[in-house]
Amino acid sequence: MTVHQVLSVVLTGMLAAAAWSDYRSRRIPNALTMSGLAAALVLRAFLGAPVLIEGLIGTLLAFVLTLPLLMLGVMGGGDAKLLMAIGAFMGPRNFLWAGVLIAIIGGIMAVVDAGRKRALLPVLYNCGQIMKHWATLGRHGANRSFATVGALTIPYGIAIAAGALLWWFAGVQGL
Repeated sequence: MTVHQVLSVVLTGMLAAAAWSDYRSRRIPNALTMSGLAAALVLRAFLGAPVLIEGLIGTLLAFVLTLPLLMLGVMGGGDAKLLMAIGAFMGPRNFLWAGVLIAIIGGIMAVVDAGRKRALLPVLYNCGQIMKHWATLGRHGANRSFATVGALTIPYGIAIAAGALLWWFAGVQGL
C-alpha cells in the first residue's frame, strides 16, 4: 500500500467518523481531529520535507480562514479543527478547492434544512442582516451567531466530509 493510499484511508475514516459524530451529537471530538492532523503530517513526512511543509501550510491556511468565523460565532471549534486536519492532508491548493465544494454543499444543506423547517425567508433575511453588519463594520444590520435565540444550525461536519472527500477522490491531482 502506498503512502497516498494510506492517506486516503485515514482521511476517509476520520471524515466518516466526524460526520457521524456531528450528525449524532453536534460535536466533533478533539481526539479525532487532532489525531487526524497528526497522522496527515506524519504520513506527509514520509514523502519528504517539501510535502510535509505543504501540509503545514494547508493547516495554517485553514486556521487563518476559520479563525474569524470562530470569533464571530458562526462556526464551531470542532468544524474548524476538522478543516485544519483536512488542510494537513491536502495542502493549501487542494484545501482551497475542497473548501469551495464544502461551502457549496453546506449552503445547499442549510437551504434544504431551512425550507424543511419552513424558515427559509427568515434565514435569508438574517443572512442579509449579518452581511450588512459585517460590511458596515457593525454600524448597521444585526450580528447573529449560534447563541442567537432561534438560530438554525446544521451538522456542518457532514458538508465538510462530503466536500473534502469529493475533492480528494475526484479532483486531487496528487499531493
